[in-house]
Amino acid sequence: MLKPVALAAVLAASVTGPALAQDSDTLRVGMSGGYFPFTFVRQDELQGFEVDVMDAVGEEAGLEIEYETMSFSGLIGALEAGRIDTIANQITITPEREEAFVFTQPYVIDGAQVVTREGNDEIGGVEDLRGKTVAVNLGSNFEQLLRDLPFADEVDIRTYESNIEQDTALGRVDAFVMDRVSSAQVIEESPLPLQLAGQPFSEIRNALPFRDDDEGQALRDRVDAALTALREDGTLAEISQEWFGSDITSAPSE
Repeated sequence: MLKPVALAAVLAASVTGPALAQDSDTLRVGMSGGYFPFTFVRQDELQGFEVDVMDAVGEEAGLEIEYETMSFSGLIGALEAGRIDTIANQITITPEREEAFVFTQPYVIDGAQVVTREGNDEIGGVEDLRGKTVAVNLGSNFEQLLRDLPFADEVDIRTYESNIEQDTALGRVDAFVMDRVSSAQVIEESPLPLQLAGQPFSEIRNALPFRDDDEGQALRDRVDAALTALREDGTLAEISQEWFGSDITSAPSE
């Protein structure tokens, strides 16, 4: 596993702002630092699967990676405004996002997962969310997945900046929806009484978005070539095995 990033360096990077000239060999990567095990802070160090992947991309592509942390809901706006060059925070490819950004190839294949308080036998999957209160992270794709359900008008969807796991465990909401990989890791690592409810109800493919202009497209191509090399030499699978004990970087049939 690659070396964690000192939080002081991350915070220093986050105040540079868009007014400074962008070094063509520097990639400013935005992430929340609050989405275990993909990006999180422990002992004042930013670390996680996303950090290791981006460090490997930087080494392969000859790019210096600068990490900038902020709330998840502010990441898209920061990318649009040019304060960062991309987002490494499990950004799902959607038609709406493809209209606004250019994406690399997917580097995580996952699924949307319902999670409940341990012992809750009323919810065995997404079909049982009718009449229930369900939490999702503000700005995440999971809110839209719920709103696209044919019975969405029967689900009380509540958006959170954080603490969806805690409020579910405390019974303040009936369930939350997040990606299956993160959900399983939270249940394994956290003392909170939580359980997976059924199987994932939608496949999601996560990739790195870039602004749809000449500079953004050039950076996307450079990073995408690095991802291809890291996939072919087994580095992506190795990083995934270190964090999850399985390869989440490709579909089961690939």
